[in-house]
Amino acid sequence: MSFLDQLNPQQREAVETTEGPVLILAGAGSGKTRVITYRIAHLIENKGVMPESILAMTFTNKAAAEMGERVEKLVGGLSIAKPVISTFHSFCVRVLRRDIEALRIPSTVPGQPPIGHTKKFVIYDESDQLSVVKGIMKRLGLDDKQLTPRTVLGRISWAKNHMLDPQELYLQSADPKTEKIAHLFEEYRKELRKANALDFDDLLLEATRLLKSSAPVREYYNRRFQYLLIDEYQDTNRPQYELMRMLAGDRHNVCAVGDEDQSIYSWRGADIRNILEFEHDFPEAKIIRLEQNYRSTQNILQAASAVVANNIRRKGKNLWTSRQGGTKIGYYEAPDGENEALFAADNIARYLREATERGETARAAVLYRTNSQSRLFEEAMRRYGLKYHVVGGFSFYERAEIKDLISYLKVIQNPDDSISLLRVINTPTRGVGKGTIDTLERLALETGLSLWGAIGEAIRRQLLPPRALSSLKNFQQLIEDARAMQTGTFAEQLQEDAQGESVARAPSPAQMQAPPQVVGELGSEGHRGRRPEEPALSERSESKGTEFISPGRKSWESEADAASPARDGTNPADADATTFDPTEFGNFSFDFGAAGPEIASGVEAGRFHDSRRDAGATEADAGLPASAILPSTADLLKFLIDRTGYIKLLEEEDTPEAYSRIENLRELVNAAMDSRDRAETLEQFLDHAALISDADDYDQRAQITLMSLHAAKGLEFPLVFLSGLEEGLFPHSRTMLVPEDVEEERRLCYVGMTRAMDQLILTRAVYRRRYGTDLPEASVPSRFLEEIPAPLIEELGTSRTRVGTAALGRPSGRSPAAFDAADTYYSYEDEDQSTSWHESRGDSRPRLSGGAKPRSDFPKPTTPARPYNSIENIAEFFASRGRKFSVPKAPPEEPTGKRGFRPGQRVRHPKYGEGTVYQREGEGEEAKITVQFPRFGLKKLVEKYAQLERA
Repeated sequence: MSFLDQLNPQQREAVETTEGPVLILAGAGSGKTRVITYRIAHLIENKGVMPESILAMTFTNKAAAEMGERVEKLVGGLSIAKPVISTFHSFCVRVLRRDIEALRIPSTVPGQPPIGHTKKFVIYDESDQLSVVKGIMKRLGLDDKQLTPRTVLGRISWAKNHMLDPQELYLQSADPKTEKIAHLFEEYRKELRKANALDFDDLLLEATRLLKSSAPVREYYNRRFQYLLIDEYQDTNRPQYELMRMLAGDRHNVCAVGDEDQSIYSWRGADIRNILEFEHDFPEAKIIRLEQNYRSTQNILQAASAVVANNIRRKGKNLWTSRQGGTKIGYYEAPDGENEALFAADNIARYLREATERGETARAAVLYRTNSQSRLFEEAMRRYGLKYHVVGGFSFYERAEIKDLISYLKVIQNPDDSISLLRVINTPTRGVGKGTIDTLERLALETGLSLWGAIGEAIRRQLLPPRALSSLKNFQQLIEDARAMQTGTFAEQLQEDAQGESVARAPSPAQMQAPPQVVGELGSEGHRGRRPEEPALSERSESKGTEFISPGRKSWESEADAASPARDGTNPADADATTFDPTEFGNFSFDFGAAGPEIASGVEAGRFHDSRRDAGATEADAGLPASAILPSTADLLKFLIDRTGYIKLLEEEDTPEAYSRIENLRELVNAAMDSRDRAETLEQFLDHAALISDADDYDQRAQITLMSLHAAKGLEFPLVFLSGLEEGLFPHSRTMLVPEDVEEERRLCYVGMTRAMDQLILTRAVYRRRYGTDLPEASVPSRFLEEIPAPLIEELGTSRTRVGTAALGRPSGRSPAAFDAADTYYSYEDEDQSTSWHESRGDSRPRLSGGAKPRSDFPKPTTPARPYNSIENIAEFFASRGRKFSVPKAPPEEPTGKRGFRPGQRVRHPKYGEGTVYQREGEGEEAKITVQFPRFGLKKLVEKYAQLERA
C-alpha cells in the first residue's frame, strides 16, 4: 500500500499537485506537517526528483528537525542525498557564506580592498547590537536616557523588516526622534560593515539583496532548487517574501502552507498580506483547503470558527471533524481574578484525579493574553499542591523586573542583605560600575561591615571618585527615604531637608528638589528626585566637574533582560531563595494571639531589624505621631517605581517586551494591594513572595501548563482554560483603536480555542484589580464571548452575562456591594470532590459536569470540607511540624470604634459573603478584624477597606 493512501482526499490532492504555485490553506489541526513531509517524499519516490533540489523552509529549528525525521522515515533508504530542510535564517547564512562577496564594490582608493562584507563575517546577537548602539550614542554625545539603545534597536529592526534603508526612514520621519534614529541607523550600518558583522535582520536582507543584484548567483540557486516549500507562510515578513520570490525563479514551483486565521505575529513584522495576496503574485496558483480537523470536537470547532468568521481579512474555511458533538464550551464568570484562578485549579485537580483513576495521560493548559496574568494562577496551583510548568517566560516572581522590585523591598526591610543590594545598586543604571562595587566589597571585607555599611563608610571617608560617590549618595538617599516612609518619618525628614536642618553633606537631588509641602498620599508629587524634564548625568558622560545624577532618570540597559542573571553574576533563584519555618516569624499571619504593645508597634512600623554594624544605616528613634498613617507595601512599590523611573524607562523603550514588563510591574503592585487588604506587613509580603518563587524542581513534563496565547501556537491539550475574556485585557487595550489589530486579537482567540482537544472552558472576572486602584474595577465582557453561538455554551455557575446574546449591550455587572449571599458562584472548598465528571452523561471523554452545578445543587458531604486556612487546618499545620497550637480566646472587651464590629458578630463582605468576627485588633477605622467565612476560611481585613456590613 502506498503511503499516500494514509491521506484524506484534500491532503492527497495537496501532495500530488507538484507543478506550479500551490497555496495550501491548512486549518488548525488539519495535518499540515504531514502534508509537507509526504509531499517531499512523493517528489523523491514517485516523481524521481533529486532530493538536493528540494528546499523546505520553516521558522524554528525544532520544526525543521521534525520534518527531517519524518522524511527520513518515509524515504530513508532511497538516496544518500537529502533535501534541504532549514529555517530561513540558517538557509541565508549558507547562501551568504558562499556568495556574499559578490556584493562587494571596488574601493575608490588605489591599493585598498573592495568595500563590503567577506565570507568570514560574524553574526551579532542582541547584546552585541546594544554595545554598538551605545558606543555610537556615546561618541555622538546623545543622552541615552532620552533615547534608549533598546528603543533605537527596535526602530532599526522595524525599518529592516519593512526593507527601509536609513535615507528612506529619514524621509518618512515625522518627528525629531525618528530623524535622530535614522542618523543612528546609518552609523550603525557603518559600524557593522567596519566590523564585518551582520545582525539577524541583515541575514535576510543581505541574502535577498544578493539574489536581486547578482544574476549569476540567482540563476545558480534557481537551477539548484527546483521545488520550494514554505511552512507557516502567514508568519513571513517582507524580506522573507522577497526571498521566496527570488528563489521561485521562472518555474514557480512554490508550495506555501499556512492559515491566515493563525497570523498572530504582526508585532514581529509578519505581514498577513503575503498569504492573502498569493494569487496576485502567482495568478496561476491553485488553492487547496485542508478543512478536516483531527484534534478538536465539533463543538469546539464550531465555536472557534464562529468567532474568527467576524474577521474581514481572511479567505475562509469550513472546519469539520469526525468527532461529532462533544462537551459544550464551558463558561465561568468569576467574581474576581482570584476566584477565576481557584476555579481553574480546582477543576484541573479533579480532572487529573479522574484521569489517573482511568489510567489516562492527563494534560491541561491555562492560556492567558499577558504573562502578568500568570501570578494568580500560579498561586492557585500552589494552594492546591499542583505541579505546573510556566512556558513563554519565567514564573511571575522569577521575572527580572519583579525580582528587581522585590530586591528593593528586601533592602528596605534589611539593608544588610548584600545579595539583594548588589542586584539593585545599579538597577536601573545609575553610574555604579564594577570598579566601584569591587571597592565596596573589599572595604566590607576589611572592616567587617555589610555592603550597606561599606557604602556609608566610603561616602564618609571619600574613598571613591566624585562621580561614583555622587551615585552612591543618590542610592543611599533613595533607600533611606523608603525606610523613612516605612517607619512613618518621611514627612518629618522631608521638612527638615526643605528647611536646611539636615546634617551637612554633599548636595543631592533630594535636597535640591524637596517640596515645600508634603502630601499625605504618595503620588507623582511628594517624592524626592529631579523632575522628569531635568537633565541627569549619563553613566558615560564626558562632562567635567562635579555633577549629580538624578535617581529618577536612569538609562535602562541590557541587564534588564528577562532572561538575565542577577547583576553580580549570582543566580537570581539563589538570590531570592528563602527557607521557610513558620516558627521563625513572631508576627506571622497564623499567629492570632494578642500582641503586646511594644511588639504591636514594632510590627506596625516595620521595625524588626537586627542591630546595625554599619555606619550608614539610620533608624527612627522617636515614636510615631498618633496621626501618622503608615504606607502599605503597594505605596512603597509605587514610590520605588517613581523614584527609579523604572516604568518610564520601559515606556521610552517602546517595544512589546517592554510593555509586557510594565504589565508585570503593575501586577506586582496589585499583589501588594491584595496584601494590604489582608493587613500584611512588608515582612509578610516578602515571605509570601519567597514561598511562591521558591524554585521547586518543576517537572518539565508537568501535566499542567501555564502559558501565553502566543506561546501556545502549534500545541494541543485535552483540557484548556482560556482566561481573562474582558475588554481591555482580551482584546488588549492597545489594539482596540485599529480594526486590523482587533482582527489579530480575534485570530489569537481562535488559536487559543483550537488548542483544546476535548474540553474548552472560557473564564472572566466580573471585577479585576487594575494598577493603582484601591478597589477592583468592573470589567466589560469580551466581544469574543458574544460571537460564540449560545447553544454551544454551558454556563458553569450562575452568570450575569448571557454569552452569545448581546452581552455587550448591557452593563457589565454590579458594584462589589451587590455580591451578597444570594449570588451563586463557584465554590472551590465545599464541593463534594467525589462527584464524577461522567455522572450526567455517558460520554467517555473528560468533562466538567460536576463543576457546572451551582453551590446549592451539590450534595452535602458527610463531613463539611474545611477551607485551606480554617483554624482547624492551621492547628494541623503546626501540629505536623511538632509545634503546639491552641485556639486563642477572643478578647472579651468591646471596641469603641465608630463601626465597632465585635467578636462573635455576624457580618457580610461583598466578596466572601457572610461570616463571623473572630478577633479585633485596634480601634476605629484602622482596626484589623479577623473574620471566619464558611466558604473562604479566616480572612484578616483592615476595617476601613473591608466594606463589611452587619449581617
